[in-house]
Amino acid sequence: MKDEIPDLKGYDKRLSEEASEPTLEVPQGEPTSKTQIIAIYGKGGIGKSFTLANLSHMMAEQGKRVLLIGCDPKSDTTSLLFGGKACPTIIETSTRKKLAGEEVKIGDVCFKRGGVFAMELGGPEVGRGCGGRGIIHGFELLEKLGFHDWDFDYVLLDFLGDVVCGGFGLPIARDMAQKVILVASNDLQSLYVANNVCSAVEYFRKLGGNVGVAGLVINKDDGSGEAQAFAKAVDIPVLASIPQDDDLRKKSANYQIVGTSQSQWGALFAALGDHVAVAPPMRPTALSQDGLLELFDGSETGAGFVLEPATDEDMRGPDAVPQVSLEVIYDDA
Repeated sequence: MKDEIPDLKGYDKRLSEEASEPTLEVPQGEPTSKTQIIAIYGKGGIGKSFTLANLSHMMAEQGKRVLLIGCDPKSDTTSLLFGGKACPTIIETSTRKKLAGEEVKIGDVCFKRGGVFAMELGGPEVGRGCGGRGIIHGFELLEKLGFHDWDFDYVLLDFLGDVVCGGFGLPIARDMAQKVILVASNDLQSLYVANNVCSAVEYFRKLGGNVGVAGLVINKDDGSGEAQAFAKAVDIPVLASIPQDDDLRKKSANYQIVGTSQSQWGALFAALGDHVAVAPPMRPTALSQDGLLELFDGSETGAGFVLEPATDEDMRGPDAVPQVSLEVIYDDA
């Protein structure tokens, strides 16, 4: 059987259409919803899902109505909450139902544990589409399911912070959330991502947006202090410091919830829940690249390095002979 040849022309056309879409408009005016919609951003693998699963479980234990929505194409936000069980995503379920001529129902995509309602938007496989477009499509489906009529105290959105395409910036760009929480550790890359999100918040605030940063959660805190220094530099509070602890690592790896009063870590997540509830959306002051590097020991970041410009000889190589120009130059008439 011959391999099918993909329609590259059609694929290029779709990419061009996506790239030519107009810039997102920023709504004006103060948000009015009683529901706190909070977007959590951080570098991939930094522990957003771990933080959110335990935070949402603790909030529900405290009597709050909580909806957790995973907005990561990996669809792993709810894994810890559901004991490692994969949650059917909204996008894949919608596609399957559409092919069968059926409508998506709440019970197809939303599941609950310990008082937490949770779902995954999902996204395309590698090389088969744009993750940001998947996020936009996922929220369109949520609206059809009645998202704006749902009654929750908190809606927590788990977003990748190290992806810069438009769909991942929806909560900030379109005022879909009232505030942002950053998750980072004491390493340059996760703080670089956190700083980028601060820059995005400031950019859309200048355009009339209202979203602010409520604070930073430091995960796997080894006590070295760079994350605390970052929070102070950009003028946001530290909402919690989750220690680098072997017990937490093992429980997370085994899909065990620690955000409960029955756990030795319950008080930590209870305090985080209290702080998240009242922390106001602040307008951070993002750092320059040099300012970010100054938070770290120069021996580790290469501080003080001076850029040396390359020369034409460098590019040609030591034995190269300059080529005579073929350009025709005419004398002035």
